[in-house]
Order: sequence, then C-alpha cells, then structure tokens
Amino acid sequence: MRQPLIERLLPSYVAGAEARVDAADDSPHPEERAAVAGVSEGRRREFTTVRLCARRALTALGRAPVPLVPDARGVPRWPDGVVGSMTHCRGYRAAVVARRCDVRALGVDAEPCRPLREGVLGTVSLPGERARLAALTASHPRLACWDRLLFCAKEAVYKAWFPDTGTALTFRDVTVSFDPADHTFRATVLAPDRCEFSGRWLAADGLLVTVALGG
Repeated sequence: MRQPLIERLLPSYVAGAEARVDAADDSPHPEERAAVAGVSEGRRREFTTVRLCARRALTALGRAPVPLVPDARGVPRWPDGVVGSMTHCRGYRAAVVARRCDVRALGVDAEPCRPLREGVLGTVSLPGERARLAALTASHPRLACWDRLLFCAKEAVYKAWFPDTGTALTFRDVTVSFDPADHTFRATVLAPDRCEFSGRWLAADGLLVTVALGG
C-alpha cells in the first residue's frame, strides 16, 4: 500500500491522517454537530471528515480522540499540551498533531496543483519571492505549480502562527523560499514580530501539500 501523502511530509514527532472521500455519517460528538447545524450537507461532511482525520492522528499520538470544536476565532480546541492543524480542498482532507513540548506551532495546507488565477500572485507575494519563483519555474517547470505552492506554504504558516499568537497576518507579512532538491521551505514572518518557520512540501496526485513547523 502506498504511503499517505501527509505521512511523507512529517517528522517522527508529528502524527497525521488523511482522507480522499468524505465520511457518510454525522460526527459522533453532539458538540461538533451543533457547530455545523444549519450548514450545507457538503460543508458538514467536510467538517466531519477532517475531524475524523484529526482523531486518527490524535490516537496515533497516544491521545484520546476528543471532540474538536472551533473557538470564537474558528480555531479548533485541541487537547491540553497538543498543537494541531487541519486542511481540506476538493478531494482531500488532512490533519496533523504533535505534542507542544516537541513543537510550538504546527500548520498544514493543501491546494489543487494548478496555477493561481491571473493577478493573484501579485497580491500574495513580495518582489523577491516572484524573482525566486521565476527562477524555479525556469529550472524545474514540472516539479510544482510554484505560484500556488507559495500560496499553500503561506497558508500553512498562517495556520501555525495564528493559534499560537492570536495575531492576524497578511500574505506580505511572510516571505518564503523553496528548496527543490529536498522539498523543504523556509518562511520568515516579517511583521509584527520576526519569527522563523521550517517546512516541507510535496506535489503529487494533482495536489500540493505543505506543513509548517515553528519552534
């Protein structure tokens, strides 16, 4: 059996799980059902499936599979001592978790492996990033959709940053550089406080998946 995409990205101290098909059943937890009461069936299944992934990851980490209800900011309430992140896009759901003693902040994002719409790159990138993407596109044109990968990496950084700090970021508050040789990236939050993140990425099965780790 082929290794799941998410597991190919994770260091040993991070657990993850993914799904390609949504769960047919409602969440077994009343708190989660209440959180999506009144939403569309598609959104409810997406919400339920990504949380099933998160509970599988928690179990792999040795933690109880608890309800995962979003707080007022929309951030899932993870068990004490655990950091985690979830992502979903068409045909893919995934979640990652780790002990806070092993990593301070953790983010994951998945996107379709296709170029950004015209004009979007200019709003989500800095001039230096656009120059680096142009070089990567010229040298490794088939390895990834580099503009979408930049977007994906910044989303993962934001998902790691925001639950840890409670401070919002814009795309231009973060600069990212990719290493095509080992599928890693480095990200720096420029404002409001300078902070470094490491990351891993892959492009496979028509998807881009990124994981950001801080601390």
